Amino acid sequence: MSLVVDLVRRVDLQLDRLQLSTCVPLSPRILGSQSTFEGDAPGAGIGQAPIASESSRISELQRLIKLLSTSSSSPLLKATKVERILYQARCSKQMVDGVSSDYEVELEWLLIGKAAVQTYGLILTTLLKQNLPLSNDIWYWDEVLGSHSYTALYSIQTSPLRLWHWSSEVYRNARRRLNYQQSRLEAATGETGRSSWSLIERWRQFYGLVKGSIQDRSIADVQRRVISSFALSRTEASRKRAGLKKLREMSAAVLGILMNESLRFGEDDEDSVVARGERGGVSAVIYQEEWKSVIEKSIILMETVLQKVASVDVGVTDFEGIVFASLENNSELVGRGAVPENATLTSRSTILSERLRRILQVHIPSYIASSKSLESEYGRPSRLVRYWLPVTVLLLSSSTILRIIVGRKEAIVMWIRELGRTVLDFWTNWVVDPIKKVIGTIHHDEDSELALMSRRSLEGDRESLERMVVDYAVDHPPIATGDGIAKLTSQLSESDITDIRSKVREGDLTPVLMAYERDLRSPLMGTIRGDLVRTLLIQIQKTKVDVEVAVGGIDALLKSQELVFGFVGLTPGLLVCLGAFRWMSRIFGIHKGPKKGKHQGKMLRALRNIDRTLVASSSSNNGMLSYKEHGLLLYEVDLLRKLARQIMPGEINREFVEEVDDLVDIRTGVGKQLRVIERIRWAFAKWLV
Repeated sequence: MSLVVDLVRRVDLQLDRLQLSTCVPLSPRILGSQSTFEGDAPGAGIGQAPIASESSRISELQRLIKLLSTSSSSPLLKATKVERILYQARCSKQMVDGVSSDYEVELEWLLIGKAAVQTYGLILTTLLKQNLPLSNDIWYWDEVLGSHSYTALYSIQTSPLRLWHWSSEVYRNARRRLNYQQSRLEAATGETGRSSWSLIERWRQFYGLVKGSIQDRSIADVQRRVISSFALSRTEASRKRAGLKKLREMSAAVLGILMNESLRFGEDDEDSVVARGERGGVSAVIYQEEWKSVIEKSIILMETVLQKVASVDVGVTDFEGIVFASLENNSELVGRGAVPENATLTSRSTILSERLRRILQVHIPSYIASSKSLESEYGRPSRLVRYWLPVTVLLLSSSTILRIIVGRKEAIVMWIRELGRTVLDFWTNWVVDPIKKVIGTIHHDEDSELALMSRRSLEGDRESLERMVVDYAVDHPPIATGDGIAKLTSQLSESDITDIRSKVREGDLTPVLMAYERDLRSPLMGTIRGDLVRTLLIQIQKTKVDVEVAVGGIDALLKSQELVFGFVGLTPGLLVCLGAFRWMSRIFGIHKGPKKGKHQGKMLRALRNIDRTLVASSSSNNGMLSYKEHGLLLYEVDLLRKLARQIMPGEINREFVEEVDDLVDIRTGVGKQLRVIERIRWAFAKWLV
């Protein structure tokens, strides 16, 4: 919820409590559909409506009051709807004959009060919405004045306007001289000078006057306008920035006046309000007059400030004096000894209803129109002025660009086709396929498993090695059994063969190595017999098996980290896609989702502006902020609440709103407000950095 919504709901709730505290018997039709107040039982303090409430007038007022009451879905109504409700109440009043009952008068005042609350919310919303465009325009002029490059660019952008104003001035001067000569000729000849001149003569006369008007401007003036355009641009930018700051200060002063002086019923505590209303007798009647006087004063104040605000010629201090002087001089203002004798409650409510309708129909639209007019006068130049140069260059070169496009149509089409194919292949090969592999790895898909060799390769080579060693041992039993050459005819038993197989599985090739060492003594004879070559080939097979065992270990390691490698392969494609998407988002301005970092920067700047406002506040107001300073504070607080709602969790946001409400309360003084700023900084540092 925004600052205005919370304020409107609080004032509307307070108005309901005030009405209940005066023991006015409101009908359950009015309050039955609204939420019961905290600590109240359903129907507590609500008396039964009198018999007259069954009349059409009272039923209509009850229905209109219900429409004006705040709800969770639409706490703030549109200006047209509020004005229509006031008009319906006026029409129903005109249709009723006779004197209004006390109960009907109270209902009319309650309707006026709720309409005033809605109008109050609409005015505050309008003032707060105006802050952001003004701040952006002020920032634009600060940027122009803070850089010579931007100042030169602004000078180039506005050069056609300056040339147009100069030409218009020359034309008006020549036109004025031509009319003066024609009037003198008419006075001398007694006939119309225009009819006595031919078209060529009139053109020569006008051309001579234009030339003379230009010559009348001194050379120094022409040089000042041409050569010193940079200085003129800086002067113009400074003047417009000052105007915008003045307009922002005026709006802030209005906001501060309305927040401090409008709809302030004195006591916010419900028990205190009810206790005052239950005094009974004359005290209760006086209390009723007090809150009605507050409503009337608030309506007059809203009308007055809207009439006086849209101007930058009056200072803030003078504006405040004019507003309060006009408020005091208003003859309809209710105060002690200021009530006209013939002013009844019914006539006062009728007058206030008309004032509210005038505020909604005339003053608010007039203020919006005048504010927009001042913003267009002092704000940044229009887009046509800022971008006329690139647009002009684009238009002048459009024929050349079109000729290039037509001449290279086939090449451009091919580039577009190749670009599309490249993007599609990148998406398929580097994004889709890696994602499929990662999913297959998660599901233990055998087709997606990483492998450096086939699954049966190591087993086959190991069995082949065993057969080669066993065959060699069978062919050379003495070497296999270690008995030497004496037993050339002995054969190996099954146990010997089994023992050899087990040793080979463990990597022991002793029989083969012994034969290899023997044959190395006489390599020529070993080569002729073939034993040396045979043992050498067996050792090569052993080396192959050892290599496959090592590769198998690496393969097992890769399989254990297959998911990691899958994500590593997917990461480049995702990073490229993310970078391309962010680049296109910046180009086309289609940012979506929370911009936490940007919002945090804005919140820090808002806190800085609040701190500057509090530190720079004048000490002449008993340690409290002035109306202008309070308005500037409210501008930044409203921005803080909007940004906090987007980046803070629900519970943290509610705590932040509590701190911000303490910050807005100027009755505590500047010192306590500065301490609240410090508490916000350390308590919510996680969401501000």
